[in-house]
Amino acid sequence: MPAAMLPYACVLVLLGASTTEAAGAVGSSRLHWEPRCQQPVSEGTPVTAVLPPRLDGPWISTGCEVRPGPEFLTRSYTFYPNRLFRAYQFYYGDPSCQEPTHSLLIKGKVRLRRASWVTRGATEADYHLHKVGIVFHSRHALLDVTKRLNQTWADQDCVGRLPQAGAWLPGALYELPSTRAQGNCMAALGFSMHELSLVRVQRHLQPQPRAVPQLVEELYLGDIHTERAERQRYRPTGYQHPLQSALHHARPCPACALVARADEHHPPVLPRAPLLPLRLGGRWVSAGCELRPAVLFLTRLFTFHGHSRSWEGRYRHFSDPACRQPTFTVYAAGSYTRGAPSARVRGGTELDFEVTRARVTPMDQVTAAVLNSSEPGSCGGPGAWAVGVERDVTATNGCLALGIRLPHVEYELFKVERDPRGQSLLFIGQRPSDGSSPDTPEKRPTSYQAPLVLCGGHAGGAPRPPPHRPPSGGAPCPRAAPFPLLLLVPGLAFLGGL
Repeated sequence: MPAAMLPYACVLVLLGASTTEAAGAVGSSRLHWEPRCQQPVSEGTPVTAVLPPRLDGPWISTGCEVRPGPEFLTRSYTFYPNRLFRAYQFYYGDPSCQEPTHSLLIKGKVRLRRASWVTRGATEADYHLHKVGIVFHSRHALLDVTKRLNQTWADQDCVGRLPQAGAWLPGALYELPSTRAQGNCMAALGFSMHELSLVRVQRHLQPQPRAVPQLVEELYLGDIHTERAERQRYRPTGYQHPLQSALHHARPCPACALVARADEHHPPVLPRAPLLPLRLGGRWVSAGCELRPAVLFLTRLFTFHGHSRSWEGRYRHFSDPACRQPTFTVYAAGSYTRGAPSARVRGGTELDFEVTRARVTPMDQVTAAVLNSSEPGSCGGPGAWAVGVERDVTATNGCLALGIRLPHVEYELFKVERDPRGQSLLFIGQRPSDGSSPDTPEKRPTSYQAPLVLCGGHAGGAPRPPPHRPPSGGAPCPRAAPFPLLLLVPGLAFLGGL
């Protein structure tokens, strides 16, 4: 019997089965990071990938999401055994998702195809849209969308589907052309469901204080291109922030019930999230194995020294979606400017980061061979590269073979939040989908990567919350694969995981 069909408990135990992958410190009781994050913990929480994915059932956002633009939204997707699906996308005018502007109702059919040859651990899928409808929750929202359509290449059939401002009816559903044969309406709106073409389902047990661990199921769908004009052509190679099962989600989750009960006429209005001032300090780590577009698996660890506005980053790259097979590690350091509130992304803070120093450690023979075959003087001084041996590349202005350029300035977007369990989260700007660097103010991000979790020290500017204590004791650091470092391949931004 395939492991995906076994009871949940069995799926979480059979980590070696061919239909699952294990991620996390399954065989270790310690985290291998900087000293302050090197706290003893109980057995790491195993994460299993369900292969083939089982999509049936309702999946929901667990909070307010930010897409490039920026676009603030929540999502509620339901998949049925006959391969049909119904998806709601609720859009807002604010970063707390309290001011609904319009809702999309999307119906169609999806078919899982095969394991992805590009993104390890993912499954490719085909989909077909049967219906796309839009409901405006205010006259102002209607005017905004109509203005956007008039400024693009949308044909008159698309524009004609929407009412005049004076004829707008609250709650009315207006159907939009959903195929290319009916015009470029979806492209003009910046809307695409290509996220359904890349799928991954994961399960893990969430520890509960003085209670039985709770099953959590996550649905990872393909990433959204950072440029609106490219979304119709783009085929994902990374993921968005995951949806969680409406039946098996992390707890507490103030937003989950609100999103699960919503429909196109009744969008969820989420609890207001307090805006925390950004005063960087302490150590921040990945909550698990991360995936970037162009198939980069990595973990990150950052240390910020607020008094001197300097930073250090460790990025560890891997060749597998469980972050168990390291390829190379990068240490980088530099300085950052005093932050200013973002005029484009409400709740975000703009900073400029400079990278001035870097060291590289090859972690497998292939990477060591690539570095040894690089042009002399383009990646470190004289001498051969060896697996596990770190070398400084500052004197050669970086490492051409890995795409590291020194010195280097990037224009960043940061945000600090606190999750329902009191854990501080640091969001850093999403990298451009084309692999370029945000090296000009015009290319500053308008959305965020997966959050980092506070591990050592604390974020200044607000009262420090009481730490969440794991049931069996230990540090409040997240349980995940060994942490560390980031991106750096030719054409990719150096701070891609700041």
